[in-house]
Parts: sequence; C-alpha cells; structure tokens
Amino acid sequence: MNRLTRTAALAAALMATCLLTPGAPAHAAPPGAADWLSLTVTRPGTTGGGTRAALLLCDPPQGHPKAPQACAELDAAEGDFSRLADPAAICPLIYAPVTARAHGRWNGHPADFERTYGNACELRAATGAVFALDD
Repeated sequence: MNRLTRTAALAAALMATCLLTPGAPAHAAPPGAADWLSLTVTRPGTTGGGTRAALLLCDPPQGHPKAPQACAELDAAEGDFSRLADPAAICPLIYAPVTARAHGRWNGHPADFERTYGNACELRAATGAVFALDD
C-alpha cells in the first residue's frame, strides 16, 4: 500500500469514527481561535448516520454549511442560544426528536448547550442557522 493510499484510508477511518460516535465532539478548535463551537445534531434512536457535526469558526466564517449566517445570528444574540428563536415560526406537531449540542468558546467565555427538540422544524425555529448542519 503506497503512502497516499494509507493516508486516505486513515482519513476515512477517522471521519467514520467521528460520524459513528453519537455525542462526541465534532472537532478540536485550532490554536488561537477566538470564537468557535463544536456542534452536533443527533436523532436519538439512530446510529451513526443520524448524527451531523461541524466546527463553526467565525473569523473568518468557516467549517459549517451556513457559517456566515450562523456567525451573524450568534453575534446578534451575543452567544445566547435562547435569543436565537424565531417567534413567528410554525411547526407541525410531529414527534421526531433531535438533540442539538454545542461546546466551545464565544466572546471569550465557555459555551455549552444541549437541548432535545420535538422535531427538526422546532430545532430550526429555536436556533436558526446555528444547527443547520444538513444543508
């Protein structure tokens, strides 16, 4: 096995481990990063494929499908997850729970958040682009 093949195999194994470990941190923040959040969205009762993860960095916005929007929303809410909610959102009463987790640093302070929502619509309504990891 040549060096490139071994490297690719190791990278694939590492990525699979991250995706198959529910509740595990998505990534470690790079040294010197000011605002960063390790984000996961898990569908309880599923294995591996039910978990999405990203490392949100905001200077510059990266590491997340909607990094610029997520960073702007967190800035406007001053890092307070409870202030991300869209009060006008209307969601169906279908129970398909999703758990959102965040761990990191925001505005120089530790940030830890975990909450289970009734469905993906409720998650989007409560957290905006921050946990929009499927796009």
